[in-house]
Amino acid sequence: MWREVRRGFFYLTGGVVLALAAGTAAAAAAGFDPDRTPGGSLAITLAVALTGATLLWIGLMLFRSPGAARVVGIATVPLAGAMLWAFAMATGESLALSFFQLLAGALFTGAVLDGLLLGHWYLTDRKLPRGPILRMAWLLIAAVALEALALLAGGLGESARPGSTASGSLNPLLGLAGTASWIALGMVACTGLIGLFIFLALRGTRPTAVQSATGFFYLAVITAFWAELTAKLRFLP
Repeated sequence: MWREVRRGFFYLTGGVVLALAAGTAAAAAAGFDPDRTPGGSLAITLAVALTGATLLWIGLMLFRSPGAARVVGIATVPLAGAMLWAFAMATGESLALSFFQLLAGALFTGAVLDGLLLGHWYLTDRKLPRGPILRMAWLLIAAVALEALALLAGGLGESARPGSTASGSLNPLLGLAGTASWIALGMVACTGLIGLFIFLALRGTRPTAVQSATGFFYLAVITAFWAELTAKLRFLP
């Protein structure tokens, strides 16, 4: 990927990651209640650290230090994992299961967002080979499988965690025990089907095949968003 895609793509993805990390830190700080989740301050601190580290590697790229930027960028991966672990600790539920579900969700949504951005990048770099977007399609399929496994590990139907008051305020149906988990699983399955369509589209030899695959990534973003929204309702108070 480093040697195939131009520098501008990393500015684009870095900007998205920066916005998401900063938004995570701000949202966590706004909803932080030290009486209910005293360990939540660690998650906020790590989210702020992730924001700063992302801004640092973007700055290093701007100052023409790609080697240092790559090192810092790779270092943000375990930092993000530590942040998810801290958020899992703040859920008050099974630490291992909560972390697995948060990690699977991050990989799941990250795969569809990165695939969408990469598909659009082909419009600016006509000579870019199909290798990167094919690998992203494989990553999407793997992320779908991981997300489905995380949902099954949390239980479905009556075995799932009962709906919270907050989820019921979004939609009365989501407040019913198990409903949200089945909706999430259905959306994950739809995303997997879209991933199959992406592979079929990329089998075409015409240049428009990549544009078709990008269109399917658009749909995958929608289904993945709703899958994650309903899957993570179990963490609401």
